[in-house]
Amino acid sequence: MARGAAFLGTEHAILCGAMSWVSERNLVAAISNAGGFGVIACGAMTPELLDKEIAATKGLTQKPFGVNLITMHPGLFDLIAVCAAHGVSHVVLAGGIPPKGSVEAIKAFGAKVLVFAPTLALAKKLLRQRDGAGADALVIEGSEAGGHIGPVATSVLAQEFLPALAEEHIVFVAGGIGRGEMMAAYLEMGASGVQLGTRFACATESIAHPAFKKAFFRANARDAVASVQVDPRLPVIPVRALKNNGTEEFTAKQREVALLLDQGTIEMGEAQLQIEHFWAGALRRAVIDGDVENGSLMAGQSVGMVTKEEPVVEIMAELLDQCEAELSRR
Repeated sequence: MARGAAFLGTEHAILCGAMSWVSERNLVAAISNAGGFGVIACGAMTPELLDKEIAATKGLTQKPFGVNLITMHPGLFDLIAVCAAHGVSHVVLAGGIPPKGSVEAIKAFGAKVLVFAPTLALAKKLLRQRDGAGADALVIEGSEAGGHIGPVATSVLAQEFLPALAEEHIVFVAGGIGRGEMMAAYLEMGASGVQLGTRFACATESIAHPAFKKAFFRANARDAVASVQVDPRLPVIPVRALKNNGTEEFTAKQREVALLLDQGTIEMGEAQLQIEHFWAGALRRAVIDGDVENGSLMAGQSVGMVTKEEPVVEIMAELLDQCEAELSRR
């Protein structure tokens, strides 16, 4: 874990996954203050909102933290400029292949770039250091994760990616990690660290509504289901969330957007943006308003291990104790 910690500038190489509406100043600062690495979820924020969020986070922690930007955001380069103005140390690009010039724009102000890749070939391409365009680290995230997911399990991705990349590159593993023993397994395979989201979503410092947290405490692994793709022409990235009315509303939304595509009233890019805006609204209803029936309860399959509200520092200590005990036992 030392290599990952040195890369992040933290005590422990444990990132908190960027969860829209949840990964904001309070949780991000708490994670970083506890020795981990908090990441602001920019999501659909405007540059003005991101500017305020970064400034507010700086007011709560002196430790390093990062910003997660969605690659399809129409104002991506404006958001990068905000990160530059604040001297953000690490930027995570998520949701697709980074558009031309985005990695260079981030590295130009001295920040490190983390990317996601669903295939080994793409990972190698994104990590290739050529003309200053290569990413500095990779996150491999399996289908057990909450939120936007790929089709392959974390355990399979780890077996494929880590032997090929971990010796030369910084690789973090994410998806379905709820205990330290699992962290130990991936570290032994060569990972430089891990990323957890669901485990931190209901921390004391999380601003998520009490009803949102209670839904997590009641849930088990099989309640966190992946969304269904309605129309193959609309390549919507599946989302894992707790099953409720909101899950069914998303299926209806896909049908609505597919019809607009049929009619030629919107382009594919706009169609995907409409889906992203749907998720932003549905998430807000659940996380902020506490509407756990109609909002989106994005959660990974490790949700069954989230049974009570506890401070970030205690969650972190428990994970590290479990990890160390497992590595010692081995």
